[in-house]
Amino acid sequence: MAVGFGPFVIGPAVERKIGAATFAQMALTPDEWRTADWAKTQGLFQESFETVEQLDAYLTHFSNSLCKYSPDALLELKKVFWQGTEHWDTLLTERAAISGRLALSEFSKNAIAAFKKA
Repeated sequence: MAVGFGPFVIGPAVERKIGAATFAQMALTPDEWRTADWAKTQGLFQESFETVEQLDAYLTHFSNSLCKYSPDALLELKKVFWQGTEHWDTLLTERAAISGRLALSEFSKNAIAAFKKA
């Protein structure tokens, strides 16, 4: 936001995951650090781990579980999870156009130039 554009392209996926209010909070306060635990409580992550070894163990367990499921059932479940996103090809193109237009604005050019000098 400080350089004149925002999370327009990634926004739909993040907003879908965490909701409009939390997405707005993140978008309007990008300089505030948020922990993995915060992201988990907001629904951005399903799990968080203290160590890489814990993560690896969980991924092995989770992957082995998925391998035991019906591929057809998983495919259908994926379709259910992504319902309501059929328009995203158009939406993401529109959002990319917004980002491009804003990135080329005088505000952005000046902000980026000032950032490079710092």
